[in-house]
Amino acid sequence: MIMNNKTVITQFILLGLPILPEYQHLFYALFLSMYLTTILGNLIIIILIQLDSHLHTPMYLFLSNLSFSDLCFSSVTMPKLLLNMQSQDTSIPYAGCLTQMYFSNLFGSLEIFLLVIMAYDRYAAICLPLHYTSIMSPKLCVCLVLLSWVISMLYSMLHTLLLARLSFCEDNVIPHFFCDISALLKLACSDIHINELMIFFLGGPLTVIPFLLIVVSYIQIVFSILKISSTRAIHKVFSTCGSHLSVVSLFYGTIIGLYLCPSANNFSVKKASITMMYTVVTPMLNPFIYSLRNRDIKEALVRVLIKKISL
Repeated sequence: MIMNNKTVITQFILLGLPILPEYQHLFYALFLSMYLTTILGNLIIIILIQLDSHLHTPMYLFLSNLSFSDLCFSSVTMPKLLLNMQSQDTSIPYAGCLTQMYFSNLFGSLEIFLLVIMAYDRYAAICLPLHYTSIMSPKLCVCLVLLSWVISMLYSMLHTLLLARLSFCEDNVIPHFFCDISALLKLACSDIHINELMIFFLGGPLTVIPFLLIVVSYIQIVFSILKISSTRAIHKVFSTCGSHLSVVSLFYGTIIGLYLCPSANNFSVKKASITMMYTVVTPMLNPFIYSLRNRDIKEALVRVLIKKISL
């Protein structure tokens, strides 16, 4: 549609993943199984924490929110990707594209905040055990979670509104499998200077500062561990922090790999693989990491199953 000599884009075309046609059905089955595993795994974690009173602690309040964030983060991109792999029409409406971008930014930034809060929780539990209950009061925990949600929504809304003011040229093909903000900015024909400034001044610190806070928290935890002489106590500390540290390493490792490994192509196989890691694979693996490395989760699952069987 042409208005005032400008092209008004009403939809975008998602190119999807660089997969050969003969392997489309194989990858469709793989991605579908991964998505269903993500939904099931995170739902189990959330339900277990709700049903078992032993898990009504600050750490598991944060974990239930992280599982919900993972579930939603994967649901923002995977259903559309699976639909496009089985359809000849890979278009997405303009409003739908902005909505997808909003929620992907929302749950991506929410995950970052929750990982920081969980690191602080572990720091308080290990380095300040005598003051833990007073520090991590129920009121503070709820406020931290709500603050994470509010900041994430405001941050995502800011980028969405800034992008909505842009005009787009005839080129409406997004070389990605979802509406990524960087891919959309490359298609804009109006000035994107403000958008880039906001990404630099807000997006950079949003990723780097939380990562540094997590690193500082774990440095303090390591120093506290070195003061412990009991092997059993050290093992308990590692079992408590191991799950969270594994999730942090997986999440930040993929983000660092994506943004510090530039590619000559707009959307190379390497970039596609790394993007799939933090949008699909990481949300799928998180429940398994916490289940396999966390004794409380295993015991809660046994208690809930026994209770259900005895009814």
